[in-house]
Amino acid sequence: MIYKILTLIGLATFEIYAAIPAGFAFKLSPIEIFSYSVLGGLIGVFVAAYLGDIIKKWVSGLRKTETNKVAKEPGFALKIWQKYGVIGLGLLGTMSVGAPISIGIGVGFNVPTNKMVFWCSLGVILRCALFTAIGYYGLKLF
Repeated sequence: MIYKILTLIGLATFEIYAAIPAGFAFKLSPIEIFSYSVLGGLIGVFVAAYLGDIIKKWVSGLRKTETNKVAKEPGFALKIWQKYGVIGLGLLGTMSVGAPISIGIGVGFNVPTNKMVFWCSLGVILRCALFTAIGYYGLKLF
């Protein structure tokens, strides 16, 4: 049983989309799946946030400045950032691409780490609740 729990937490640290179906495959209850997925997701948020700051400082020391940058059309993350700010990046980014990637993008946009951690943590909780409910009621249909 402990291996199932640790596997679920480990999967949720990197990708909740893989952890929740694994929890159902392990025949865990929806409350356990939700709890362990949230725990793993929050571990991923904190690791990405605080290691991201360290990595950013290290890379910025190695990077050379470029004088002539070519202007490109803004990407998906930049559009979310410009339209919704840190809340959109934390919630929408976490729901779409995952918390560690959202944290990385936030660090790249110089968002204060504590704000990014709060909104991504909230996004992880909402995402786990939503996908656990979808999985539970989806399996009830079979």
